[in-house]
Amino acid sequence: MRGVDSDSPQADAIAAIFMRHPLWEDALALLMGTMMVALGIALYGHAGLLTGGTVGIAFLLKYLLGWSFGWSFFLINLPFYALAIWQMGWQFTLRTFCAVGLVSLLAELTPQWIGFAQLNVVYAALFGGFAMGLGLLMLFRHRASLGGVNILALFLQDRFGLRAGKIQMAIDVTIVLAAVFIVPLDKVALSILGAVALNMVLAINHRAGRYMGVS
Repeated sequence: MRGVDSDSPQADAIAAIFMRHPLWEDALALLMGTMMVALGIALYGHAGLLTGGTVGIAFLLKYLLGWSFGWSFFLINLPFYALAIWQMGWQFTLRTFCAVGLVSLLAELTPQWIGFAQLNVVYAALFGGFAMGLGLLMLFRHRASLGGVNILALFLQDRFGLRAGKIQMAIDVTIVLAAVFIVPLDKVALSILGAVALNMVLAINHRAGRYMGVS
């Protein structure tokens, strides 16, 4: 039997088949990824921090108006599904809708399941950022996101080859800086640190062509 060149399109097609995620792996990744994000949100909420994207906007509404984080996050993401359907397809949009719904629910339930007798705010900023970054990374690698800025970042990476992590970082830092009139300056500074930690996870690990798994 004639061999297949490792650099040929046929080899890429064969590799994609063998690396395709089965449905149960996608479902489990959706659960694990959203649980990691919800844990980071719980840390940030307890420490009075916030992050970027639609999560950060939901935090601002919570701190400023006392609105429920879960409901705010779910409703803020609704307009972005049109872009997701148009640019990323129905499968991606459905998975993102499920991920957003799970985070909205878990963000409300996680503080009821765990409590913090003592929480260092620097640790909360770093570990919370890393936890949310890992959760997002897991969702990205299974063709899902948390809506909003995530959809825009993934679209720009897929269409133009720009790194999703760098796009997300720039937008997230902008949103966090906009919180200076709502959150104390020291918390804003720590929130920026957390946003950098979150997006470092994506910038290092989520590059076009580096991960070949497909869903």
